[in-house]
Formats: sequence, C-alpha cells, structure tokens
Amino acid sequence: MPRIRLAALLTIATGMLHAADPTPGVRAQITFAESPPHSDALEVKLRLSAAETPPAYDVKKETFDILLPKNFRKDEPHGLFIWISASDKPVIPAGWEPVLAEKKLIFIGAHQSGNPRSVFDRMRLAIDANYNVRKLATIDPARVILSGFSGGARVASMLGVCYADIFPATICCMGVNFYTDTTTPDGKQTFRISYLPHDDFVRMAKTQCRYVLITGEKDFNLPNTQAVFTNGFQKEGFKAVEMLNIPAQGHSPPKAEWLKKAIEFIDAKK
Repeated sequence: MPRIRLAALLTIATGMLHAADPTPGVRAQITFAESPPHSDALEVKLRLSAAETPPAYDVKKETFDILLPKNFRKDEPHGLFIWISASDKPVIPAGWEPVLAEKKLIFIGAHQSGNPRSVFDRMRLAIDANYNVRKLATIDPARVILSGFSGGARVASMLGVCYADIFPATICCMGVNFYTDTTTPDGKQTFRISYLPHDDFVRMAKTQCRYVLITGEKDFNLPNTQAVFTNGFQKEGFKAVEMLNIPAQGHSPPKAEWLKKAIEFIDAKK
C-alpha cells in the first residue's frame, strides 16, 4: 500500500493525574497518566499508511476539559463525546451542553489540539481521551462519538475509519476527508484522496460504524461534504451514514437542534 503525506494534506502506572474526580455538571480540566497501545507512534503511522513519522508525544504533558452530565452516576452507563477542536481550546457552543446531558454523553476535549497541531497528535489525544475516561466512568462502547468542527472534523473523519475498532460513531461538522477521490454529484469538482486506511478497518467501518456529516447551504465545505457523502460513503457501501444540510448555515458550528438530530441518528443505528 502506498504511503501518503498527511501533514501536507491536513496542515490547516495507571490512572489519572487529577486531584479529585470531576464534579458532575461542572466543566473541569484533567490530565492523564498513560496512553494505550492504540496511540503508539508506529500504530498510528501504519493505520494511516503515512509517510511521515509521528513526532514525540507524552500524554502526561497534555490537558483536557471534561464535563460530566449533572445527573452522572459512576455505575450507570454513559456515552462519550470526544471533541477535536479546530482551535487550541476545546470550545463548543453553550447550547450543546444541555443536549449532551440529555443524551447522557460525557464531553472530553483536548487543549492545544487545533489545526496548527500535528494530525498525529490530534488523533492520539482523542485515542487517549477514550482510553482514560473509562477509568472514571462506565462507558457504553456503542455510544463513543468522535466529533469536531472544520479541520477538527477532518481529523475525526479519518480517525473514525482508521480506528473503527474503537470509535463506533463520528459526527463531522463542516469538514470531512475520505480515502478515495470523490466528485460532487454534478461532476464539477473532485476532491483528492486524504489518507489510506487498512482494508480490515474499512470493512469494519462499513458494516459496524455510524457517520453523520453536517454542513450548510452557505458552508464553503458544502461541495466537499456532498462529494464525500454521495461518491464516498454511499458509493463505497457504508451501512449507516447521513448528511444534514442546514438551511442558510455558514461555516460555523451548528445549533444544538442539529447536534441532537445527529446524535439521534447515531443512537437509532446502534
């Protein structure tokens, strides 16, 4: 399998180190003590068929924001919403937080995981968040959702296929990549291949994972999203994929009602 230069394409001991468990309903910062084998540099490189070697990375030097629902109970299963930001802070619209609480989803997002950061690091931060939050909460493995906005959504879209074995669902907001060339339904624009996942994980992604692509009528990534949805996911035979095209929406995070629609599609297709 040929290797692909991801940097050029995307340049846009156990336990935790926190002093106390986060308080339900209150956003808090947290750090972690270890990474799982899934985020090993060679593992990430192989899964993406990447030409570059991932840079040095130590999760103990990273900081995450976490938000437990107000009614959180440690012994009760919750979903996990892993956010890959386009900026250096894991910011989401305030209106999203009640939706995440209603849907019993724990929010986790890394600091310094924006577009300037290495794509490999952004992936490892999400993988490490998934691994470590399970130490403080009972996580329903079918309700782990990767998400991101713009460049963060592009990272999430790749991770959601290359790591289909640990990420069963992905919500991409105003940005998405794919592993084949894709052309808009009208045939006017073509978007080039972005990464090369291993065939085994592609087969798993097609049959076992769920994807929602959110875009808008005024989003400059609308043609790209339409191309990937129609001549990417659908053409390649993915079982559970949906596109939400929001009227009059530009290139900005969608309102809470659209996030809720995306989560409900994810849950309905479990």
